[in-house]
Amino acid sequence: MLDLDGQQPLEWLKARASAAAGMCVEVAPYGDGVALRHSLTPEDGAILYSHDEFAAFLDGAKRGEFDHLVDMPRQRGASRES
Repeated sequence: MLDLDGQQPLEWLKARASAAAGMCVEVAPYGDGVALRHSLTPEDGAILYSHDEFAAFLDGAKRGEFDHLVDMPRQRGASRES
């Protein structure tokens, strides 16, 4: 995990569809890469990916390679909702 305490504040972005629900994955440019974190627990830190890694993930998402994960039944305790 990337500890962002004491760092210059980042400009976090999230998808419009998740903004009202509060269950957001946030992304921000960070150095030579992209930082990701959960909006409900920003104190847990962030994960840093290179631009190439993030671009490969976005390509897969755009192609629908992860759509089946949204349709999976939710496991008890898997949500971070309070």
